[in-house]
Amino acid sequence: MKRINKRLGSCLSALLAVALTAGCGSGGGSGASPSSSEGAAQPFKGKKITFYVANHPWAETIKELLPEFEAQTGLKVEIQGFAEDQLSQKLSVQLTTKASDPDVFMTRPLQEGRQFYKNGWYEPLDGYVEKDKAEIDFEDFSKSALDTTTVDGKLLSIPIISEQEVLYYRKDLLEKANLQVPKTLDELEAAIQKVHDPDNGVYGFVARGQTAVLVTQVSSFVFSEGGDFMQGDKATVNTPEAVKGFSRYGRWLKDYGPPGVLNFSWPQAMGVFAQGKAAFYTDASAIYKNAVDPEKSTVAENVGFASFPAGSAGAKPYSITSWALGMNAQSDNKDAVWAFIKWATGKEVMLKTQQGGNPGVRNSVWNDPEGVKGFPAELVEVIRESSKVGVGHDRPLVVNVGEARDIIGEIVIQAILGEDVQAAPDKANQAFQALIDGEK
Repeated sequence: MKRINKRLGSCLSALLAVALTAGCGSGGGSGASPSSSEGAAQPFKGKKITFYVANHPWAETIKELLPEFEAQTGLKVEIQGFAEDQLSQKLSVQLTTKASDPDVFMTRPLQEGRQFYKNGWYEPLDGYVEKDKAEIDFEDFSKSALDTTTVDGKLLSIPIISEQEVLYYRKDLLEKANLQVPKTLDELEAAIQKVHDPDNGVYGFVARGQTAVLVTQVSSFVFSEGGDFMQGDKATVNTPEAVKGFSRYGRWLKDYGPPGVLNFSWPQAMGVFAQGKAAFYTDASAIYKNAVDPEKSTVAENVGFASFPAGSAGAKPYSITSWALGMNAQSDNKDAVWAFIKWATGKEVMLKTQQGGNPGVRNSVWNDPEGVKGFPAELVEVIRESSKVGVGHDRPLVVNVGEARDIIGEIVIQAILGEDVQAAPDKANQAFQALIDGEK
């Protein structure tokens, strides 16, 4: 009898352990419990992976959640943090030498994705996703976010942070001028003209004006006019559609922007808007807190958010993955890395990271009241809509992104300076085509 009771107790303990493990995930197969698919508690006990991260709020939230993951799986995750540029440099050094560390890393797919892919540094994740597709609910990810992390039909990283171009505006100035929120770029231009009042310190429009950094923000202007930077291996920055987008952006900064705009990256442009010196501002959704934080903004209570206005081809703002998780092709712990990626990008964890102010890429989280309660309601609607219609890139899809941005940004610089709006695109298109051909 004692032997029977002992065996019964062992069975009950095992069943309880399985039940507790299964109960760690959120509803709908979030992938929040990495051990649930392994069939046993702590499937990676005694193993360790190295994770390179940017010094980013998302990484700080993950650090807080990590002990639970490590307890569930037995896997030790060693985190090493770097500034953004330092991270790229460190990754390049490690991956060039085919080192197995780091096993997993934060990556900027649009800035470095094609270089990493060309060099064979990413482990393609299609097979891993296919194996666990139902568990992670892959259809829940924004399509445009996945477009960002896919090259030549291969999924190279899993999105964690999203970003869209949105329209920031001053509610009080629109009300005073008896204006509705612009729905089209033509309406926006008319509104800019009407509220432009430099004599009283208010400019109609502000945006980034530095050569390279403006490229991501002018992209939505180009897309919404029916253009793009390239089609396949052909440069297209001098097409009528692209030129219309470049010219509009440059002309607005020239005619209705503040002095010194050629030196503006986003901190300077946001600073002008947040100090009440501009009526309209187009830039990334991710920096919205700078506009609504009373400690940083003198117009916090009067800031409105709207979807990027439609051009002749409709409203096509960029809606991208700004950060994703990639697996080192040389890692010796790929199953463990995948378990970590599943957990870190699952619904439950993405809900928590988004609650920490990090805009995620899962539709279910954006539709969950708990997932959006820290964001302005107006901005939430804009992000939801932008994710549906957005374009999955905001810069040229080439290996040498920095050089391409310098070439293309010069088009807008010439427009701001009032130079020939066709000569500059033709010259840039020739240089950009040479870059594309050289990469082959």
